Amino acid sequence: MSGYLTTHVLDTARGVPAAGLRIDLYRIAGAERHHLRSLTTNADGRTDSHILPAAEFQTGTYELVFHAGAYLDASGTPPETPRFLDEVPIRFGMSEPAHYHVPLLLSPFGYSTYRGS
Repeated sequence: MSGYLTTHVLDTARGVPAAGLRIDLYRIAGAERHHLRSLTTNADGRTDSHILPAAEFQTGTYELVFHAGAYLDASGTPPETPRFLDEVPIRFGMSEPAHYHVPLLLSPFGYSTYRGS
């Protein structure tokens, strides 16, 4: 089995998938952070391709940065200066070649995540 990484972002304040939200993926190696790619969620709140495809999978530490502030601005959420949530970083480890799913449940004032399936 090959490993790969996916996500799903839901806007819990509006009760809809978070479409148009930019996500950056980084690989963490010691004190260095290497940008691997940027993707944007589709109408279902998912990316059109795996965030980290099987052909590029390696075990290790990674970070997803969800650009929540820009999404909230674009979705019409009343602005604050500064926004309570702007960039939401989630750092996690992938220790074996498996399907890792890191969903984000997002509102203007909070978020949660978990290892999904």
